Amino acid sequence: MEEYLQPTYYIDSDHPEIIAFAEQHSRSGKTDTKKAIEIYYAVRDGIRYNPYSIEPKKESMKASTILMRRHGYCVAKAVVLAACLRSRKIPARLGFADVRNHLNTERLRKLMGTDVFVYHGYTEIFLNGKWVKATPAFNLELCCNFNVKPLEFDGTKDSVFHPFDKSGNFHMEYVKDHGVFSDLPWDIIIEDSMKRYPLYFKDFEVRSKDFSAEALKENR
Repeated sequence: MEEYLQPTYYIDSDHPEIIAFAEQHSRSGKTDTKKAIEIYYAVRDGIRYNPYSIEPKKESMKASTILMRRHGYCVAKAVVLAACLRSRKIPARLGFADVRNHLNTERLRKLMGTDVFVYHGYTEIFLNGKWVKATPAFNLELCCNFNVKPLEFDGTKDSVFHPFDKSGNFHMEYVKDHGVFSDLPWDIIIEDSMKRYPLYFKDFEVRSKDFSAEALKENR
């Protein structure tokens, strides 16, 4: 378990901002499971999901950088969750999968040219003798704007994403598993992302500034 407790370049669990955030949001937890649940919701709703925030700079993916910025996409938020958990001596690692029908808007879909998101990120947490998946990506406000159920986490069952929206329509599908990692394999992820989504990385200025507002406008 030692490698899943240590700070790394990206999962900088020894950073003062990470330590303070994790302590603040797990004070009432008397067990590791309770602490993990509290930290999960703090990351899910305290850091805004923003798929327009991806950039090639490696420093942009440090947990402390993302936390202080208070927004990031799924991989970024999984990194923050892992760092916060490790700072509280709870083993955590990163998992990745390609997914179809990810939360999307027409504008983002045009930039990506597909409905498949590569290396969708989540966090695995070691609790009560087993690894449990947790996906803190989509904050409550965003889910409401997309008319999908927010993803809950109880510390005992895998929480990856509801396959259906609030109306019962098929929503997200995991199509390829990339496995789990003790640190963020950023070079692999960004290389594949830039290859798959050349238009997205071509001009940063054409990106929207508010994905949640974009979602609300399309789903009224």
